[in-house]
Amino acid sequence: VQLVESGGGLVQAGGSLKLSCATSGVTFDDFAVAWFRQAPGKEREGVSCISSGAGRRQYADYVQGRFTISSDDAKNTMYLHMTDLRPEDTAVFYCAAVSSAKFYGDTYCFIRLTYDHWGQGTQVTVSS
Repeated sequence: VQLVESGGGLVQAGGSLKLSCATSGVTFDDFAVAWFRQAPGKEREGVSCISSGAGRRQYADYVQGRFTISSDDAKNTMYLHMTDLRPEDTAVFYCAAVSSAKFYGDTYCFIRLTYDHWGQGTQVTVSS
C-alpha cells in the first residue's frame, strides 16, 4: 500500500484548497480512509474519514461544514476539499488507510493508531 498526498500550498484566510491522496494497493470498498493534520508543536489530529465502501463520512467539529471528503474509485484517489480556510488550519495534512478487516468501526475513525498506512504529508499554510 502506498499513499501520496498533493495539493497543499499557501492560501489566504477564506480561501479554498483541494488535497489529493493517490493510492496504490487500496480499494475503497475494502479500506477505511482518513485525513489527519498536524500543526507545529501539536499532536496529529483527525479531520475526516470514510468507512469502507459506501460507509459513513465523519468530520471533526473544527472542520464540519467547511471540509468535504470524497473518493474516486476509478482514479484510486481520495480528496479533501477545504473551504473557508482559517489560519488555525495551518498544518501538515496526511492521508491514512486501514483494511476493513482491521478497522474497529466508526468510533475509532479519528484515532491515529487505527491506521497502519500513511502518506508523507502535504503542507497547508493559511495566512491571515
